[in-house]
Amino acid sequence: MALMLDESEASDAELIGRAKGGDRRAFGKLLERHYDFVYRAAYRWCGKKADAEDITQEVCVRLGRAIRDYHGSGAFTTWLYTMTLNAARDMMRKTVRETVKTEAYGAYELIAGESPNEPEDPAEALWAAVRMLPGKQRDAVLLVYGEGLSHAATAEAMGISETTVSWHIHEAKKRLETLMRSAGEV
Repeated sequence: MALMLDESEASDAELIGRAKGGDRRAFGKLLERHYDFVYRAAYRWCGKKADAEDITQEVCVRLGRAIRDYHGSGAFTTWLYTMTLNAARDMMRKTVRETVKTEAYGAYELIAGESPNEPEDPAEALWAAVRMLPGKQRDAVLLVYGEGLSHAATAEAMGISETTVSWHIHEAKKRLETLMRSAGEV
């Protein structure tokens, strides 16, 4: 009788190895283990529950196709962050294209009848301001402060140097201070 490891006790590396071999249960356990982590990163990136859910689902689909390409040279979570950020950027580009099309057809006023609500929670106001930052600054802040990654892990996820991450954080802080002052939050 072969001894089967309980998926809850298996390490990520074991689950990844089994998932690469086609083990659906191992893949499911890997998804279950990291789903909240991906959702959290997606939500911080976009600020909308529905969009974060869509991004998370897209990452799950992409992971199913890409798990065989994961070589284990870096942390699995770093690879997942990269995949999540790419899915979020893809969604943003798609949303921009659809918005341009909608505006071009003159339907914008009909659909956008309500104005966006201002966040009442100061923390949400700050995250809303973070989402207004330029791409690399936003990503660096989300990974370092939103997810608690080190500058080194953030650099790996973003494909840039650690020094560049620090520079993006520094520039983002300056911009955030200006944004928060103009909004009357500081």
